[in-house]
Amino acid sequence: MTDFIDLLDGYQRFRTSDYRRQRERWAELSQGQDPKVMVIACSDSRVDPAQIFDTLPGEIFVVRNVANLVPPFETGGGRHGVSAALEFAVTQLEVPEIVVMGHGACGGVHAALTKRFADAEPGAGGFIAHWVDILDEARERIVAEHGEGAKAVHALELETARVSLANLRTFPWVAEREAAGKLALHGAYFAIADGVLHVMDEDGGFGPA
Repeated sequence: MTDFIDLLDGYQRFRTSDYRRQRERWAELSQGQDPKVMVIACSDSRVDPAQIFDTLPGEIFVVRNVANLVPPFETGGGRHGVSAALEFAVTQLEVPEIVVMGHGACGGVHAALTKRFADAEPGAGGFIAHWVDILDEARERIVAEHGEGAKAVHALELETARVSLANLRTFPWVAEREAAGKLALHGAYFAIADGVLHVMDEDGGFGPA
């Protein structure tokens, strides 16, 4: 089990190996960043986008949260962490592509499907409940079709990408750039069990990359 001391040991290995090998790259990055892709992924420790996509430092702008969700555009409320990162990536860094990546065995999806934290207080699941309720509408459709078993879990895991992509398009600066051909949106799903990445097509279906 990795603890903070192990992380410090890892830093020392990084500092004496990768950092030295890529010194020129880090010197360039110290002057600024110019990523071409924003990735919105889950906070789950098993689905690190940089590892899955085998990227170098500075290549992807990553936002991670419970169940890789994007809330709809709003000027009030209190769910603006993703909105702020999205605004920065699109309007300041001007990334030309955004990928929303769901994954298998997602705890946030399980919480949304089972409603296990419904009516809980903050500190006992209340913040989680308020976050994953972004999926409530999708949950109702899926439960009506599949019940609450394994099929429903998988369906809702895929739906996190579709819901987040739909919500992305409610942000004016996203919709405008997509309409102008300056921004492309993609959905993906990483299956932890077999390590296969699935990519969403134009019809909303998923197939192996």
